[in-house]
Amino acid sequence: MCNRYRPASVTRIRDVFGFTYLEDGPPLEERYRTTGIGPLQPGPFIRRGELVIGQWGLTPDKSPTLKPINRQTKRPMSTNNARWNPARGQPEARSFWGPWNRGQRCLVPVEDFDEPYWGTGKNIWWRFRRADGAPLMLAGLWNEWTDPETGEIQPSFTMLTINCNSHPVLRKMHRPDCGPDGAPLPDDQQDKRTVVPLEPEEWRTWLQGGPAEAAALIDLPANDLYAHGSADPAKAVPLL
Repeated sequence: MCNRYRPASVTRIRDVFGFTYLEDGPPLEERYRTTGIGPLQPGPFIRRGELVIGQWGLTPDKSPTLKPINRQTKRPMSTNNARWNPARGQPEARSFWGPWNRGQRCLVPVEDFDEPYWGTGKNIWWRFRRADGAPLMLAGLWNEWTDPETGEIQPSFTMLTINCNSHPVLRKMHRPDCGPDGAPLPDDQQDKRTVVPLEPEEWRTWLQGGPAEAAALIDLPANDLYAHGSADPAKAVPLL
């Protein structure tokens, strides 16, 4: 899963997609922080031929507020990541079924993202970026929520995540899952998760293809896709 990342700048997005974005209001460069964002903060996403700024944390159709709230329990929901269930061919949580079924897929442009590395027994933020220097384009879903008081339409988005137990580097991220006795579970019982980067030749299919075509693209990245290391060079350690 991913809880903090640096969005690609408007300039970088335009270099890749050629968007000319014209609308009223503050410039896009002022609407999100390229220095890094976390859940429920604004960030960019790309849907069919369009660059949009929305909340990172998808607001489900029936949430009473823009901040995702479970309508039954009245409790906040974490929706910045959507766990993919390959057996079902859809996200696990019901909150994401509507956007998935409606084909509301998007690309999330990312300079780099951080994951917690616990190999030393405490968290060290570990940063991932493309080794070739290009921005990452991560598989996501988007939705729109209408404010019942003002009628204003508020966009939001989420990143898909998949199991990465078989990846030589990504499986080392995150605090190990533990059993009832507090001891870490065996490797084959861990459920390590990661985001899903898509290559340029896959973008059109992800945005415009059918559900089966899109689902076929959801896979682990190549082992050499990422350059990675401690987000803080002063805390650099070897991966164990």
